[in-house]
Amino acid sequence: MPEFEFKDSRRLRAVQDPVIPLIAGLIRANPGTVSLGQGVVNFSPPPAVYEKISLFQQDPDNHKYGPVEGLPELRDKISKKLTAENGITTGEALQVVITAGANMGFLNALFAITDPGDEVILPTPYYFNHEMAVTMLNCRPVAVPTDENYHPDLKRIEKAINARTRAVVTISPNNPSGAVYPRELLIAVNRLCLKHNVYHITDETYEYFTYDGAVHFSPASLKDSHRHTISLFSLSKAYGFASWRIGYMVIPQHLSLAIRKIQDTNLICPPVISQYAAVGALQAGRDYCDNKMQSILEVRTQLLKELETVGSRLSFPRSEGAFYAFLRLDTRITAVDMAARLIENHKVAVIPGSAFGMERGCYLRVSYGALDKETAILGIRRLVEGLSEIIGN
Repeated sequence: MPEFEFKDSRRLRAVQDPVIPLIAGLIRANPGTVSLGQGVVNFSPPPAVYEKISLFQQDPDNHKYGPVEGLPELRDKISKKLTAENGITTGEALQVVITAGANMGFLNALFAITDPGDEVILPTPYYFNHEMAVTMLNCRPVAVPTDENYHPDLKRIEKAINARTRAVVTISPNNPSGAVYPRELLIAVNRLCLKHNVYHITDETYEYFTYDGAVHFSPASLKDSHRHTISLFSLSKAYGFASWRIGYMVIPQHLSLAIRKIQDTNLICPPVISQYAAVGALQAGRDYCDNKMQSILEVRTQLLKELETVGSRLSFPRSEGAFYAFLRLDTRITAVDMAARLIENHKVAVIPGSAFGMERGCYLRVSYGALDKETAILGIRRLVEGLSEIIGN
C-alpha cells in the first residue's frame, strides 16, 4: 500500500516566513550580537499592573471565561481614553473590542470584511504581519509605493482601488519607517475610502511615540467616518506590555456581530488576567510612557547623528515617530545578505527591508527602543562602522 502523503496548506505556503525568527537564529549563531531588530520597548509595566493582578486572584470566577468583547471595566476605561486623547466617541456608532494584541485586531478585521479574492491596499513599506494576514485569508495584498518620506501617495492609492478592494491600511506612527502622517493626509485617505465605499483600517499602535513636534491623529475622530473606519490600538509599546497580549479595536457597530463570531471562535475571550493588568496600566495613563521617553529620545538623537557620518550611499527620511529608522543603501548587496554580514562580521542585527515589501534595492529597519541606552549606542556604533566598511562613501 503506497504511503499517504500529508500536505500542508497551499494557502500558507504563499505566506512569507516570519523574519524575526530568521534574524534571531543568526543572532544565536553569533554570540555577543547587539540586536537593533525587534520592535519592543526596554521598560516594564507600571506598578499598578501588579496591584490589579492581586485583585484578579481574589475572585474564583476570574478563572472562567470572560466576555467575548472584553471586561466592561477595561472597555469603559478605553472609551474614556479614546474620548480624551483621540477625539473618538464610542457608543451607538463605534464599539470597543479587546483583543490579544493589535495583530489579532487586524486579523479580526480582515475576517469580518473580506472574502477570498478580495484586495487590501498596503502602502509600502508595509508591516509584514499585515501582508501575511491578508495572504493567509486568500486575499490579495496590493502594495502601493509611498513618496520619498514614506507617506502614502493618494493618487497611487486611488488608482489601485477597484471593485475587489475592501480596505486601505495606514499605520501612523509607522512601522517600519517611523513616519508620522500629517493630519491632512490621513483625512484625505479616509475621505478617499468613503468615496469608494472601502474600509480605512488605521493602525495606531505607536500613538504615543512622536518627536520634533509631530502630532498623532486618529481618523475615527472625523465626522462621518464611523461606518467605514476600523481603528487598531495596542498596550504593548506604551506600557511595556508586549507579552501580556492586550490590544483593542474600535469598530463600526454593524461589524459587531461578525467580530463576536470571529473572536469567540478564535480566542473565546481575551486573557482575563491580562485585562486586569491592562486596567492597572490605563490607571497609570499616558504619563507613564511619557516619563520613559527621555532615554529613547537620547538614543534616537545619537542614532541620527551617527548615521549622518556614513556618507552619501546611505539615505533615510528623518523619522518623527515610533522608534525606527528605515535606511536606504546604494548597493547591489541584497537586504538579507546585508543583514547577515552585519551580524556575522560586526555583531549587530537589523531587519532586512525586503520583509516590509521593499524587494528592489537594499533597505534596513533599525529599531532603537528595545535596549538600555548604553547597549543601544554600542549597537548603533557597530552598525555605522559595519555600513561604512561594507558600502563605503
